[in-house]
Amino acid sequence: MSKKKVHNHFTARFEAFASAVTKITGSSVAFIVALLIIIVWGITGPLFHFSDTWQLVINTGTTIITFLMVFIIQQTQNKDSMALQLKLNELIACEERASNRLIDVEDLTQEELEMLKKFYIRLATLAKKEHDLHSSHSFDEASEIHELKSKSQKARIAKRLKT
Repeated sequence: MSKKKVHNHFTARFEAFASAVTKITGSSVAFIVALLIIIVWGITGPLFHFSDTWQLVINTGTTIITFLMVFIIQQTQNKDSMALQLKLNELIACEERASNRLIDVEDLTQEELEMLKKFYIRLATLAKKEHDLHSSHSFDEASEIHELKSKSQKARIAKRLKT
């Protein structure tokens, strides 16, 4: 087997393992099991005279589990985050008025993201002035679309009032 096939096989198996472990450890049953382990450990304290070894058992066990879970959770979170980004990219790409500039927004610098945030705050302010939850604006045509939507909505309201 080639190195690439071995790598892909390992990656696929690790992804499946990480997803399963994340689902299991995120369950209420896993929490109860962990809580019971802590309770049993606490109850056995007097049996072991609260010795250093008794304390070392829980410290070592929790440290190892925490260390491994960091990697498993991070892998699952990375995969979920990428899937979410791809879904959002698809929505942006298929919406005619949405700005395609936002497709790779996660690759922007912190300064560029702050600039975009200020822009969208401005758009939210415009929408609030309209008292309309359904107002939205494209990054490239915010003011123009805002005016078009306002005129269109006012025309629809006037038309409804006439009938």
